[in-house]
Amino acid sequence: NTMVNFTAFGKAGSIDTMSDEDFNSTIQGALVSTFRTIRESIPYLEKNERSCIVNTASMYGLVSADYRIYGTSGQNSPPNYAASKAGVVNLTRYAAAHLAPRGIRVNCVAPGVIDTDMVQVLGPEVLHDLAEQTPLGRLGTPQDIANAVAFLISEKASFITGQVLTVDGAFVG
Repeated sequence: NTMVNFTAFGKAGSIDTMSDEDFNSTIQGALVSTFRTIRESIPYLEKNERSCIVNTASMYGLVSADYRIYGTSGQNSPPNYAASKAGVVNLTRYAAAHLAPRGIRVNCVAPGVIDTDMVQVLGPEVLHDLAEQTPLGRLGTPQDIANAVAFLISEKASFITGQVLTVDGAFVG
């Protein structure tokens, strides 16, 4: 049995202007929903001795965004998004430690900038700059993330739990 948790939710804003409501709505939408999904899946997953959960964080749950890269796009990884994804990272580690005795592995994928419709709104100049921030010289693809998840749910990862697999092309921004 496998459960993959994809959550992405956030209202744009800066640390000096964001309202409590916008901050909290993102924490609810990305972090609390991940917690609830884990909690509700446990009774189903523990029935199989080789179950796993894969959560989705973000590279911005591990590092701060360099706001200068995003220019005036308004998409500069707001503080509520970063905080919620950092919470997903540590929730993953906590759940892995506490669910391992029940036969449930818990890991996390932390995507970098992935070339999706949502990211395309940044515009070609910002996307070019973001691609240049990776030694691979490109943005990630949805397939890159799917491959990482496929690995983590496979038997090849049967001794891996509590880990964050960062799929960001070694982003240096």
